[in-house]
Amino acid sequence: MPGLIYLAIAIIGEVIATSFLRASAGFTQLVPTIVVVVGYGITFYFFSLALQTIPVGIGYAIWSGVGIVLVSIIAYFVYGQTLDLPALIGIGLILAGVLVINLFSQSSTH
Repeated sequence: MPGLIYLAIAIIGEVIATSFLRASAGFTQLVPTIVVVVGYGITFYFFSLALQTIPVGIGYAIWSGVGIVLVSIIAYFVYGQTLDLPALIGIGLILAGVLVINLFSQSSTH
């Protein structure tokens, strides 16, 4: 169970850091740049802890899949990014893949 908690913290850190990348304006804005650097530092530290108990392929699939979905939602609300139907279908398939891994795969840590 600690691996999943570490993975959740890594995902949250990645989503925050990625969401601030645009606001950093190419790392020219101090506060957003600090958020990006600290966020990714937290992300990779906790992701490395998660990988002590979660297989790397499964951990990366969950980390990236959930991150894509959450960053897309944040980009919609914060930056007004619109997603067309193919993008929404693709994101839905990513989310479905994460759910399949977590609910049905014997490779996952349950």
